Amino acid sequence: MKIFLSLALTMIIVAAGGAVFAVQQFKASGQNADPVTFEIEKGMGSRQIAHDLEQQGIISNKWIFLGSLKIKGASSTLKAGEYEIAAHASIKDIQDQLIAGRVVQRKFTIPEGLTSFEIVQILNETDGLGGEIKNIPLEGTLLPDTYHFTRNEPRADKIAQMVEAMNKTHQELWDKRAPDLPFSTWEEALTLASIVEKETGKASERKMIAGVFINRLRLGIPLQSDPTVIYALTKGQPKNEGKGPLGRRLLSKDLEIESAYNTYKNAGLPPAPIANPGRDAIEAVLHPENNEFLYFVADGTGGHAFAKTLEEHNRNVAEWRKLRKSGQ
Repeated sequence: MKIFLSLALTMIIVAAGGAVFAVQQFKASGQNADPVTFEIEKGMGSRQIAHDLEQQGIISNKWIFLGSLKIKGASSTLKAGEYEIAAHASIKDIQDQLIAGRVVQRKFTIPEGLTSFEIVQILNETDGLGGEIKNIPLEGTLLPDTYHFTRNEPRADKIAQMVEAMNKTHQELWDKRAPDLPFSTWEEALTLASIVEKETGKASERKMIAGVFINRLRLGIPLQSDPTVIYALTKGQPKNEGKGPLGRRLLSKDLEIESAYNTYKNAGLPPAPIANPGRDAIEAVLHPENNEFLYFVADGTGGHAFAKTLEEHNRNVAEWRKLRKSGQ
């Protein structure tokens, strides 16, 4: 009996010591001196995950990792994805991160006013996404913004997210539009917004320029927007080689192109958007500035000079040409 009690006591002491050691190891600082990336692929079980963590030197003991998972009842809750493990992270810290699914958040930004072709180019060139976009979405269906993604997330999913974001913008803005606008559909609003987006990069000018185009639409005057001619020439696939979308200046002869998108030869709106406008440009055409301007031209400072009469506009154009010539 004494021998039995002695053995039992020894086992209890060993077990208690082992438990204390395990708890210490569970909470102890990890051995990786720098942050490391660790990836859990879909379908990986906890044993494989623990093995890989130990093999990569991220944790010191896979059995402590697995045992603590079992105690928590969390063996099947580790989420797939790409993780950045902090330097010296403990087994507990790592386990909490994997259970919570705190994966690396990558991102890409789509600037306002890009064509769908250009957006697809950005997506296909963004490292870390999966698949390839082969079909170009319709212009005006993608909302420019900054989008987050996880490693190997399908590019097609990001296109769907941009479409959903534009649809949500439609729901939020359309019914709140100003009354008596010279267009009646969301698609027409997007078309005008895309032109406004391409005409100015200054936020302070969007509603002014929207007001100019609204005035022209009401009077039946052609919009005479250069970006619409450029779209007719490029079919939405600009060169982007540092010399503008055409690789050269727009010429007077270009304004004669036979195209429904040529707003020099056709009054009213083009048949569809010429780019993907941002939310601010859409709001500008839904709530344009009430002004009397019918013309505008670049002023050499990144903005535009506005005019109510053709005579005044011609003077502004002459000034712009002098500025452009002096800059050559």
